[in-house]
Amino acid sequence: MKAVRYHRYGDSDVLAYEDAPRPVPGPREVLIEVAATSFNPVDAGIRGGYLAEVYTVGFPHTPGVDVAGTIAEIGDGVAGWNVGDAVVAFLPLDADGAAAEYAIASSESLAAAPTSVPLADAAALPEAGLTAWQSLFEIAGLTDGQSVLVNGASGAVGGYAIQLAKQAGAVVTATAKDRDADRLRGYGADRIVDYVDYTRSPLVVEGAPFDVVLNLVPTSDELTDALIGLVADGGFHVGTMVFGPKEPERGVRSQRVFVRSDAAQLAGLVRRVDDGQLRVEVAHRRPLAEAAEVHADSDAGRLHGKTILVPDGK
Repeated sequence: MKAVRYHRYGDSDVLAYEDAPRPVPGPREVLIEVAATSFNPVDAGIRGGYLAEVYTVGFPHTPGVDVAGTIAEIGDGVAGWNVGDAVVAFLPLDADGAAAEYAIASSESLAAAPTSVPLADAAALPEAGLTAWQSLFEIAGLTDGQSVLVNGASGAVGGYAIQLAKQAGAVVTATAKDRDADRLRGYGADRIVDYVDYTRSPLVVEGAPFDVVLNLVPTSDELTDALIGLVADGGFHVGTMVFGPKEPERGVRSQRVFVRSDAAQLAGLVRRVDDGQLRVEVAHRRPLAEAAEVHADSDAGRLHGKTILVPDGK
């Protein structure tokens, strides 16, 4: 089979589109014929070696933590799934991923794929959707009537976070470029802030203080502290890329989210997609063979919107 692999950490040029052995499912595993994977910033972080102390990978390594596809083989002890089932999953970050024609997944990680969107597009859901869900509800405990600021809302996690927060009854403010304003309002954002003067102290954002600040961009310690200053007393700051201070003032809690696979949560997100409550947006569909170019575009800040990677012939 063809797969994207790298044999050492490094820049995007370490990625090679090459022949690789077709994997064989072990006990309680399935082999998935990949319809698509998606690019996530964490793929680049692992590739560059920046997360080596958190996620240890072996070489050669295949990236791609999202997978959508069809079960091709079933290992021993798998129950409830059959060859031919269309599925989605969030794969372990320290295992080989789905940037290949075939990928292995634990049967416990699977959810039935949504039927209301193309199967390949469903690869845009697992990592980003689970990150948004776990940040807002598991960590921050967002409830009806609260207010949330989604900082850096233009990406996939931001889009899902806006939709989920709005459906939970929250008042949603999002920071984003003006080019994304209409799309984010379509997701349900009550307020779009297209410019934040980060030189002001204290930081001023319309709608503050917020019960929850979800920070989706890398920020310096000083800027992280400034964002925490926008949190209401006793509220929550959740970061996907940075840690906050260990003991913020005013009873504010701060935590970095490390997304994990959760089949039940993923199935719930799928139901929302099929019920028309959660939109899956794919900005770019690229051949799997162009994975190195996608990583290079991301490294250079040229990648805008969710990109899925599709094997040849799909």
